[in-house]
Amino acid sequence: MRHKTFMLIAGEASGDLLAAELVNALRDEFAAGEPFLTADHQPLYTSLEPRFFGAGGPRMAAAGVDLAFDLTAHSVTGLSDVFKNLRKFRRLLVQLYQLALDREPDAIICVDFGAFNLRFAHAIKEYVRFHSDWFHAWNPKLIQYVSPQVWASREGRAYRIARDYNLLLSIIPFEKEWYAKRVPQLPVEFVGHPIMDRYGPTVPRHSPSTINHQPSTLFLPGSRPGELARHLPVMFGALAIMRASLPKLRARMVLPNETLLQQAKTQNPPADLEIQSGGLPESLHQADLAIASTGTVTLECACFGVPTVAIYKTSWTTYQVARHLVKVKHLAMPNLLANEEIFPEYIQNAATPENLARAALEILRDEPRRHRIKTKLAEIIATLGPPGASQRAARAIVNLLDIPKPSPRSSQLEEAQIST
Repeated sequence: MRHKTFMLIAGEASGDLLAAELVNALRDEFAAGEPFLTADHQPLYTSLEPRFFGAGGPRMAAAGVDLAFDLTAHSVTGLSDVFKNLRKFRRLLVQLYQLALDREPDAIICVDFGAFNLRFAHAIKEYVRFHSDWFHAWNPKLIQYVSPQVWASREGRAYRIARDYNLLLSIIPFEKEWYAKRVPQLPVEFVGHPIMDRYGPTVPRHSPSTINHQPSTLFLPGSRPGELARHLPVMFGALAIMRASLPKLRARMVLPNETLLQQAKTQNPPADLEIQSGGLPESLHQADLAIASTGTVTLECACFGVPTVAIYKTSWTTYQVARHLVKVKHLAMPNLLANEEIFPEYIQNAATPENLARAALEILRDEPRRHRIKTKLAEIIATLGPPGASQRAARAIVNLLDIPKPSPRSSQLEEAQIST
């Protein structure tokens, strides 16, 4: 029996981290299993150590994934950016498609990156459907780790997922029930949110009154170049307004990597704004308030109990399309989970320096409101499940593959081999 092989595809920084955590959890799952005996004429003992390849980013590479290329380097946001890079993404998809056919992995794990991965999975499934005969035995399990936000827009994609995938691993609590009502034939497992593994049940620190305290505001503009280009001017303007009212205000900006850090430095940041790459947990622990791009980072703010003002700006084309497709009332995940606006949201034209500064100052000056927000955030985080999401995801994948366990006969054979 050959080594189990896994192909993983992650196209964004958050997905790169998720995939790396999953790879390590899969290794642990296989290492916990017993070795098995081959059926050769002279049986050999072999381990079930898996092998990983695909496309992702630096975290996946550090986890030992054999990367065909860094897909996270091509991450874009908005329809206009996608259209501009459509030919490039088609080329990358074809390259990965051919890689899958050449190496025939046992399982293909698509991590977030919905539009790209849905197309890739469909292409693989179509190939298998048309090459299912005596000479073509390859039929990989297709797993989507992190559901596309089909509940927010284009609900019809759920039926495509059900047709092409063998398993959907959800990290949002309401998704399993949502899918069960529409595509009950699709196996969906809520494994919990990996954020609980990174930070655990973090106890938010007490935020003192701003009367004798230098309040600290954390700016989190996003993880893609396009987001920075649109969000930084607004955030810099908001900071200037806030400093006029709170001269002692401390401000810090945290970016996911050095490339984005250098981009931020080219956009004339205020001299008194501390800008750094990495160190988000420590910065959140010290922050009284955050101004952040909607997305995963707002959930990290929630995990640390940091009141947040959410912002999102995209291209005019993307916004016009999205406003007709998006069905949900909120974009920030804590607001979605609570079904109410805990974090004030300013989207597109409403995302002005004046609006952000006003909302931020109101929260900083209202200690009872900050306390109420923290209480709500603690309730939201409690719904995300206990630590161990990556392990539960890995276990679900191993179960899907139906890895054979050593039989009593194999154990007897092992004793006979040792005795001879």
